[in-house]
Amino acid sequence: MHEVKLGLDTFGDVTVGDDGTRLSDAQTLRNVVDEAVRADEVGLAFFGVGEHHRHEFAVSSPELVLAAAAGRTEKIHLGTAVTVLSSDDPVRVYERFATLDGLSNGRAEVILGRGSFIESFPLFGYDLGDYEVLFEEKLDLFSQLLAEKPVTWEGTTRASLTDADVYPKTENGITAWVGVGGSPESVVRTARYGYGLMLAIIGGSAERFRPYVDLYHRSLDSFGRDPLPVGVHSPGHIADTDEQAWEELYPALEANRNAIGAERGWPPYSRLQFQHDIGPEGAVYAGAPETVARKIAATVKTLGADRFDLKYANGTLPHAKMLHSIELYGTKVAPIVHDILAAG
Repeated sequence: MHEVKLGLDTFGDVTVGDDGTRLSDAQTLRNVVDEAVRADEVGLAFFGVGEHHRHEFAVSSPELVLAAAAGRTEKIHLGTAVTVLSSDDPVRVYERFATLDGLSNGRAEVILGRGSFIESFPLFGYDLGDYEVLFEEKLDLFSQLLAEKPVTWEGTTRASLTDADVYPKTENGITAWVGVGGSPESVVRTARYGYGLMLAIIGGSAERFRPYVDLYHRSLDSFGRDPLPVGVHSPGHIADTDEQAWEELYPALEANRNAIGAERGWPPYSRLQFQHDIGPEGAVYAGAPETVARKIAATVKTLGADRFDLKYANGTLPHAKMLHSIELYGTKVAPIVHDILAAG
C-alpha cells in the first residue's frame, strides 16, 4: 500500500467552556487556529475548515481563518471542507486561494462543493431552483481559472469574461478537490474536470462507496486523464481509552445531530444508533488510538484512499478535548495506520 496522508477537518463548531457555557464565536475562531497549530506540531498533512452561515458554526470566511493559521504553522497544508462554490464567485474564490497559497508558501488547497446546508443561497441572492446549473457553470469557470491563463467564458449565472486574467499568480498552482456525498453524476463530473475526489462519508460503511471510487477511476481513464487522488472525510474523536472517547463524544454528537435533525425530519439520535456508528459498519471513527487506527486503515484499504480527513470537531465537544484528540491522532494513530498499511 502507498502511504496515506492523514488530515483533519472542522466546521468551527461553536463549543462550550469548562463551565459548560457557550463560547463566543470570536473565541471559537481563535481556538480553531490553535487547533491548526497543534495539528502542524504533531505532523499531520492537512487542516481543513468548512464554510457555514448558521449559528452552530463560527466560520463563514474560512480563508481568513486559514490565513491566520498559515502565519503560525510551517508544513501542514491548509484548505476548506468545503468552499460552497455555488453561492460564491469563482474568480473571487481563485483570488482568495491564490493569496492564501502565497502567504502559506504553497500550502493552500481548496475542496469545492455545494455544501450540506442551503443558507448561503438566499443569503447571497441565489435561487435554489438553479442549484444544479450554479455548481456546473461555476465549476467549469473555476477549472479554467486554475490554469492561470487569460480566460474567455460565457454562462447564465454570472457575467461573461473575455480574455480575462486574474491575480495573484501562484508559484506551483493550487491543489483542488471536489467534495462528493455519493452521487454518480457528481463523481463523473469531478473526473471530467480533473479534480481530486473527496468522499464525504458521514453515514454507513465505507465499503458502499467503493463503486463510486471505481466509477471515478473509469471516468478519469475515459476522459484521458492521469490518475488523481481519492480522499475520505468522516467524523470521529480520539481519547486515551475507547470508553472515554465514546463518553466524551456522545453528548456533543447527540446535540449536534438532533439540532440538525429537527430541521430535516430525522428521528432523535440514540445510544443504539451511536453504537452502530462507531462500529465496523458505521462512519464515526471514535475510540482509543489503536481502535481508530484500525478502522481508518480498513477504510483506506477498502477504497484505495490517498488521504483520510477526520472531522474532529463535533457539536459542543470542548476545545481541550479536541486538542488532546488531535495530539493522539498525530502521535499515536498516524504511526499505527502507517504500520498496518505497510504490513499489507
